Amino acid sequence: MPTHTLIPLSALRGRGAATRLAHRFARDTREAFDDGWGSLAEQGAAAGAPVPTEVIFEDARSAITRQQSPDIYFEQSVNPYRGCEHGCIYCFARPTHSYLNLSPGLDFETRIIAKRNIAAVLQAELARPRYVPRSLVVGVATDCYQPVERELRIMRGVVEVLHEARHPFSLITKSSGVERDLDLLAPMAAQRLAAVYVTVTTLDAGIARTLEPRAASPQRRLRTIRALADAGVPVGVSVAPQIPFVTEDMEQVLAAAWEAGARSAFYTVLRLPWEVAPLFREWLALHLPDRAERVMARVQDMRGGRDNDSRFGTRMQGAGIWADLIRQRFHKACARLGFNRERAEEDFSRFRRPSADGQGSLF
Repeated sequence: MPTHTLIPLSALRGRGAATRLAHRFARDTREAFDDGWGSLAEQGAAAGAPVPTEVIFEDARSAITRQQSPDIYFEQSVNPYRGCEHGCIYCFARPTHSYLNLSPGLDFETRIIAKRNIAAVLQAELARPRYVPRSLVVGVATDCYQPVERELRIMRGVVEVLHEARHPFSLITKSSGVERDLDLLAPMAAQRLAAVYVTVTTLDAGIARTLEPRAASPQRRLRTIRALADAGVPVGVSVAPQIPFVTEDMEQVLAAAWEAGARSAFYTVLRLPWEVAPLFREWLALHLPDRAERVMARVQDMRGGRDNDSRFGTRMQGAGIWADLIRQRFHKACARLGFNRERAEEDFSRFRRPSADGQGSLF
C-alpha cells in the first residue's frame, strides 16, 4: 500500500501558531503530506512567507460582559475584538474562535473580528436607567490595542464613551498603542477613573519574539510603563503567564517594571484549555525541542497530572510544589520591591449617565 510522508511543521514569520489546527467542533481534520508531486518542496518554500491579517467587521449586540467567576476580581468586561494579531501562543482565548467555525491556531491571529459599533452599544448600555457602575476591565480576552487598532480606532471610541460618562475602568495590554490615548487616560486617572496593566512576560527578547510575535518588545513595554507613570496613570505589571523553563526571569521583570514606575503586580501560571494544549506543544516542538518534555512535565505537575485544570481557585495559580514555588517567588519579590502596598480605589460617585441618543444635556 502507498504511504504518505507527513510534512514537518515550520515556523511562520511573525505568527505564533504554525498551523490552522482544526477546532474541537470540526467533523474533518487534515494533515499535510508529501504526495510525490513536489508539495514538500513547495511547503518548505512557503514556510517563511508572511500570512496576511484579515479584519472581519461585526455589529455587536452587547458590549458589557458580566463576570460570575469567583476567582476574578472584576465584575464586568468589554472586549472590542475577537482574535488577536499579537499571536501569543499561550492565549487562553484562542478556543473562542472555535465558536466561529475558525481555527484557534492561525485563524485566531490572522482573522480578527472587529466590533465596529461597540462604542455606541456601550453608551446605550451605560445610559439604561437601571445600570449601576461596577468595576470594569477592557481587553481581558484579547488585546484592545492590538496592531489593527492603529487604523480602526475602535478602542479609542470605547475610551471616549467611558471618559464622557466618567465611568471607572482599567485595561490590560502588551502594546505601546495605549500611549495614544493618554490625553483621555491621564485626566481620568487624576479623578481615580482609570488604571492600566501592562503585561511583561519575560525580558528575554528572543523568547518573546516567538512566544508573542507581534506584541511590543519587552523593552518597549517598559517604556510604555514609564510613559503611563509619568502621565500620572496608575500602572501595574502582569507577569503572566508563568511558564516553567521558558519564562524564568520573574524577579528581573518585576524589578524592571518597578524601576519604570509600576506599583502593582499580578501573575498567573500557564493555562492550556481545549485547543491551546496541542498548539503549545507544537510551539515547543518548533522553538524549544530540547526542553519540551521538561516544560510539559512541570505544567502537568501544577495541573494534577493533566495539561489543564479549569477548577476555580487553582486554574490561575495552579497547585502543588511547583505552583507553590512560583507563588513564593512572586510574593517575596513584590514584598522586597514594594508592589501592592496600596490599592488605588475607583471613584464610582463621579459616574454621569450618558444620553441614550448621544446628545448631551444642558443640565
